[in-house]
Formats: sequence, structure tokens, C-alpha cells
Amino acid sequence: MSGEEQAGRAGATDRNEEYERMEKWLDDHPEFTHDYFARKAKRSMVDGWLLAQALSHSPGLNFKQPETNNSSGSNSRNNSGTNTPVRKISAQEFDRGDTLNPIVSTVDGARTFLGPSTSQTSVTNKLHRRPRTELKTLDEKELMYELVIDICNELDVNSLCHKILQNVCILLNADRCSLFLVHGRGGEERFLEAKLFDVCADTTLEEVGENREAIRIPWGTGIIGHVAQTGDLLNIPDAYKDPRFNNEIDLQMGYRTRSILSTPIKDSEGVVIGVAQAINRINSKDEPFNSHDERIFSNYMAFCGIGLKNAQLYEKSLLENRRNQVLLDLARVIFEEQNNVADLIYKIMMHTQSLLQCQRCQVMLIDDLCKGIFSQVFDLENTDFDNSDTFNREWPAEPRFPIHIGISGYVAATGKTLNIANAYEDNRFDPTVDIDPNFKTKAILCMPIKNAHGKVIGVTQLINKLDGSIFKKNDENLFEAFAIFCGLGINNTQMYETVMKAMAKQRISLECLSYHASAPADEARRLKTMVIPSTYAYNLLDFSFSDFGLDDDDTLKASIRMFIDLNLLERFRISYETVCRWMLSVKKNYRDVTYHNWRHAFNVAQTMFCMLKSGQMDNILTETEKLALIIACLCHDLDHRGTNNQFQIKTSSPLADLYSTSTLEHHHFDQCIMILSTKGNDILCNIKQNEYEEIIQILENAILATDLALYFKFRGEFFNLVKSSETDWNRERDRDLLRSMMMTASDVSAITKPWEVQLKVADLIASEFFEQGDLEKTQLNIKPAEMMDRDKKDHLPDMQVGFIDSICLPVYQAIAEISPRLEPLLDGCKKNRQNWQYMSQQNSKHVVDECKKENESKDDNLQESESNEDEAMDNESKDDNNLQPMDTESGEDAEDIAVS
Repeated sequence: MSGEEQAGRAGATDRNEEYERMEKWLDDHPEFTHDYFARKAKRSMVDGWLLAQALSHSPGLNFKQPETNNSSGSNSRNNSGTNTPVRKISAQEFDRGDTLNPIVSTVDGARTFLGPSTSQTSVTNKLHRRPRTELKTLDEKELMYELVIDICNELDVNSLCHKILQNVCILLNADRCSLFLVHGRGGEERFLEAKLFDVCADTTLEEVGENREAIRIPWGTGIIGHVAQTGDLLNIPDAYKDPRFNNEIDLQMGYRTRSILSTPIKDSEGVVIGVAQAINRINSKDEPFNSHDERIFSNYMAFCGIGLKNAQLYEKSLLENRRNQVLLDLARVIFEEQNNVADLIYKIMMHTQSLLQCQRCQVMLIDDLCKGIFSQVFDLENTDFDNSDTFNREWPAEPRFPIHIGISGYVAATGKTLNIANAYEDNRFDPTVDIDPNFKTKAILCMPIKNAHGKVIGVTQLINKLDGSIFKKNDENLFEAFAIFCGLGINNTQMYETVMKAMAKQRISLECLSYHASAPADEARRLKTMVIPSTYAYNLLDFSFSDFGLDDDDTLKASIRMFIDLNLLERFRISYETVCRWMLSVKKNYRDVTYHNWRHAFNVAQTMFCMLKSGQMDNILTETEKLALIIACLCHDLDHRGTNNQFQIKTSSPLADLYSTSTLEHHHFDQCIMILSTKGNDILCNIKQNEYEEIIQILENAILATDLALYFKFRGEFFNLVKSSETDWNRERDRDLLRSMMMTASDVSAITKPWEVQLKVADLIASEFFEQGDLEKTQLNIKPAEMMDRDKKDHLPDMQVGFIDSICLPVYQAIAEISPRLEPLLDGCKKNRQNWQYMSQQNSKHVVDECKKENESKDDNLQESESNEDEAMDNESKDDNNLQPMDTESGEDAEDIAVS
């Protein structure tokens, strides 16, 4: 390597290090960098930055977000997240692409800020034009080709227009040229605005940008307006002789216009998109433009129109992309904030004010409970931001200036958007709102805020553009997108707040419920001191057990005796005082309904205990299963309301809304878990986690199994399992089926009790059913089912026989096959079926005799009717003596029981 090469590399290294130090210094001094860029940056640098930013945010390109230092966050709110720097972009930037597509763009009319997808156009390397001296040596055809090639790859509108005008100066040998673009579309007012004005062949783009002033020409006015309106070329040899010519610019610039050649610029569809104008042909004789110039000018503008349209489309696609990025950024901010509506609105307003550059921004929310007024009003001024564009003031409890009753009220009532250029010229505006002498309302843009269902939930309002202009169509489109996001975000956040409040209320309710549902500690200590009689003293091992001779304390002590005899207290380390309090709490949480009360739960638990001990089912089940089943029996009807699942559904009760299937059973389980989780009632607190989870799972399945709908669903599988020679109680599925059927057998075990007990229980059940039937008649105005209808009480024996045949006998036959020691349940069920069948026959004969007497009375006189009635009664007595009485365990004959 030569010395020169080494020196060159060393110099390059030094330069790179120097550049890095400079860049680091600029990063450390952002205020100086911003000030320097604002003073020194040229339009081309700004355009280059915009293009780079647009491409860097395009899909498929990775970029890193600049890190911000939040260490000095004293000017921002601490908990709202509003200290996020606002995107430094304003709505005026989108005016470069004329009016962007409206927000409503989908086929079904759904609002969206995403316009039709546009393929990204790659920016190709620009071809440099030949020097002007070399171009003058070319013939006309070669020159035209060269100048067309010069513009065909240019996609920046400013640069393209500059090239077009420079090339026109070369083609026509014109002194200077100008280019005007058409603005406005559809029903909007159209006008022409000078894109580049007075460009010479040697004028640079930077010079044009620095000296350019906005020149706007109304449609159809002057030479430019006439050409745009008619679409025809206009060649004026002497401008001052044409009445359409305006010499004001000549007077301002000290220039004299002699001849003018003006032609329209059309796109591929023939629509005028601009006007190009050449002034003063350069020659020794000051001759005007001729027909040859007209032809060349028209031909070249045909190519330029296509290129200009493509550049405008490309620019619009970039702006669409930037708009989408702005709105996606807003969507991200909105949906990150779900905790508080006020914080969400602050963020939205902060982004809105920064983007649309207005003096004030307001959001007014409507509450259904507050008729005719806004329930919440949020007001933001542009002075509420510091130099870093972060929010820096605490919000007042009230807005700092009155609500526009007329404007905002109209928008809230109609759901329409209002864009008012001059508020004082609108009769809906109330001038008294401008109470601040330093503030005067001029332009207003007011839109409704709607939720996902299209209901107006508020109004958002912008007041006065910072530059003093009116709100344009692009402002409306962007503000519309903000209003849409605002509506969705507010709706979601309000729903979230509602859910959070509901959850808080639920937690409070559960705390209150747990406190009031738990038995007092002194009652538990009293029960703890009581002597617990033996199992034999209470006859707990007898399937014919009845609780009618026991008081409430006896039922509690007998329940504790079951826990003791099953060795559950010692095995699972359950505190004796805790089990006493738990037992009292369970009893307390049963309502005082006719049948499904604490007594029923106690009897179900006794049957399960008897099946485990006397039926020797404890040889099959584990201690964990036994504990879960005893708890399930005592808790399986907790908080029963005396009505069934169908009644909950028919009345649309909260329970039916909460549980779609096994409504009451799910509620019983939830109540059971609530009691078990309450301090002082937590009998499972000393159990290992894996055992606890197993017990809870068995407990849930056991309580749900008391829903007869599930019994019918699974009993066929269980019956096939019992008949199968491959029964294996080690399989969890088989054990689950067995536990479920044992729960059903215990739940309906009243059907197996001695006849006098069965009659009393049947009367209790029927009474509770009839009470539900009465409610269905009076409250729901429907005819209840036969078993619930008090008018059908004479059919009770028939219904009992059907109940035994369809539900009871099959399950008792199945479990008797598993353990012969369970046959007393089956035997008791069969005996009660015989007695109910006997009563059914008696009722049927009585109905037949009544019909017979009614028919005879129609044919005979009163005396004969009485005689026949006596004879019929004698015959009835004879027939009754011929019927055999049913055996009962109490020794009474069936006739006496039927009469009683």
C-alpha cells in the first residue's frame, strides 16, 4: 500500500471520527439542532426527510424508534401516560396532496380511515438532463424525446413541475414560465393555485421555493381560469390588449408581459389537472408565440400531464401512508388506555390539537341520566403544552369557558357534522361564550362521537386554526377518524369501567355475604362443647332412618358424628371447632323453603353415610372421595329458592343469566366454595394442594350430578358399565360415574323410606311444587306442568309411580348389583311403589263411581237416586274388601294409610 493511500485512509478515519463527534454533540443539544434546521433547512431537505420517513414506516421495513428521556417528567401527568410526545405533524401537510380520500370508503358504508390499497412505487435513480448548450444542438424530435425522458422518472411533484417549466423554456425559447394546479373536486369549489411561478431556464428549485408566494386564481377567472375551464390552448400576442389579463403582478415585479401562450395539462382521461403558461418568446424581434410553438407546447404537455398525474398519485399514496401511520399511532394510544375515560380523552385531545393545529379542542360526553346537558366536558388549549409537546397542566373540575349550547347541542341532537367558517355569521352560535377578551371564536369544526352501535355518546369540537384559516376537507377527514376512534375508545373504556365497578361491587357483596352467611363464633363454641351421641344412638347406619324425631342441634351433632366415624377430621387435619362452625354456616345458608332445606340436605348426607358404611362402598372409594361426597351431600342444595331450573329460565332470573345449564346446581356449588373459603369455615385449609384440587373437582361433579338432566345423560353408560364383566373401578371415568349415581341415589332416597315417612315427604315435595305452580299462574300467566298444578293434586299417586319407574328403580337396581348390602334401598323403593300403585287404583275406581252416579241421576228421580247411591256405596264396600291390603313396615294396612 502506497503512502498516499495510507494517508487517504487515515484522513477518512479522522473525518469519520469528527462526524461522529459532531453528530453526538447535535444529539446532546436538540434545541440548537432544531433551531438550526428551522433557519437553514431548504425545501428539498424537508421533502427528502418526509420521503425517508414515509418509506421507513412502510410495511416490511424495520426501523428503530428514537428513545426519549423521561427522567424529567415534572411537566407531565404521572399516571395517565399523557407524557408521550405527540407526533410532530400537522394537517396542513396533507394539503400537499389536495383532498385525501374520505373516511367512508368501504362497500357497506362502514367507516374506515384506510383507503384503497396502493402498491408502493419504487423510486428509481434519476437520470440527469444534458446541459442546455448540448440540448440546443439537437433537432426538434431528439430534443422532445430528451425532455420527455427527463421527466418520466420524476415522482416528486415540486421537482417535476420545475423540470417541466425549465424544459418548456428550452422548447419554446420562452423567457419565463408558470404552472398552476387545479384544486377542489366533486361538489367543492374549484380553483387554481400556482405551484411554481416565473421559472426561467436557469432558475433552481431552491430559488423558486424561497421566492414563491401563494397565488390563487378562481375557476374561470383570467387567462389561466379561462384555459382551465374551457380546456383549450390560448395564444395571446399582446397581453395588455386582452381584457382577461391582470397586470397587477407586472406592476409588483417591474416586469412587462408581452405575449402569453397558455395550455391546459390533462391526465390520461382528458380531465384538466393544471395549466402551464409561457411568457414572452425570446428573440431579437420580440415576436409572439406562433402555431409551431403551440403544437410543440401541446404535444409536450400531453406527456407532462401523464407524468404529473402519476406524481400526484404517488404523493397522495405517501400522504395516505403517513395519515394511516398517524391514525394507527392514535389507535395504539387509545387502546392502550382502558382504565380511565378522562385519561383516554386527554390523550385523544392532545393528539388532535397537535395534528389539526387549533387553538382549542373540546370533548363533551352525554349521559343518558343527564337529559339535555353534557355530563362531562373536557377542554384543551394549545398553551397546555410545553416546548416538548407534552401535556403539562392538571385538569379543572369544570371547563374554562361555557359550552356552545347551539352548535354542540345541534350536533348532539342530529348526529351531523358542522364546519363553520365564521361563527358570528351562524345563527346557532351564541356570542356570549366569548367571555375572555383575549379570545374570539372564529372557525368551528364540530362532530358527533358515536359508539359501535351508532349511538351519539358525545360531541367533539375544534375552535380556530392557529394560522387563522378555516377548517378544510382534510381537517374534516382526519377529525372524523379521530372522532371514530374516540367513540370506540370511550365506549370500550366505559364498558371496562363498568366491569371494574361491577367486580368491585361483587367483591364487596361477597365480603358482606361471607360475613353474614358465616355462623357466629360463639355458636360454634357452643356446638363444640356439646356431647356427640354415637352412630347407633341416632340410628345413622339404618337405611330406614328418619329425622322427624330430631331437633336442629341433633341434626348438627349427627352430621359431625358422620365426619368422626369416617375418620375425616383426623385424616385431613380438620379443626373440630372449624368443622362445627362450617356445619352451622352450611345450615344457615339454607333458606326456609318447604322441602329443599337443611333437613333434606341432612337426610341426603345420612343416606350417603349409610351407603359408605352399611353398604360397604367405602371399600371402593378413597378417603378423599368420601370427604368430597359428604360435603357435597350437605351442600348440594345451598340457597335453594324452592323453584326449579325451568322456573329460573322462565323468569329470566340473574341465576339463569349467569348459568345457561344446571343453573341451580352451579349456584349451590358456588355457595359451597364461598363458605369453604371463608375464614373460620375453611375445613380444607390444612390439605395439600394436589388433594385440595382433587376434592374441589369431585365436589363440583358431585353437586352437578344432582341435576336429573345429567342423570338421564349418563345413566345409560353407567348401567352398561354395571352389566359389563370388565368393570374396573380403578378407571377415573368409571369412578366418576359411580359417585354421580350415588349422589342421585342419596338425593331421591326419600322414596326408599318407610311408608309413613314417604307420605310426609311426598306431601312436602308436592306442597313446594304447588307453590311454584301458583307463581307460574299468577306471575307468568302460564299453565304449570301437571306435577306443579295444585288442581291436579289427585294425580299425585300416578305421578309418584311414574317417578319411581323412570328414575328411582333403575338406579337402585344398578347400585344393588355393585353391592348386595345396598338392596334395602331397592326393597324400600319397591314397597313404596306398591303403595302408590294401590292409591292410584283407589283413585281410579273412585272416579269411575262418580261418573256412574252422575249418569244415573239424569234418569231417576231424587228418591230413586238416593236409594241407588246407598246401594252403590254398599257395592263399593264389598269391592274394597275383595282387594288385598299392602304390607307396610309400620304394620298398618294400606286402606288405613290411604284414609290417613
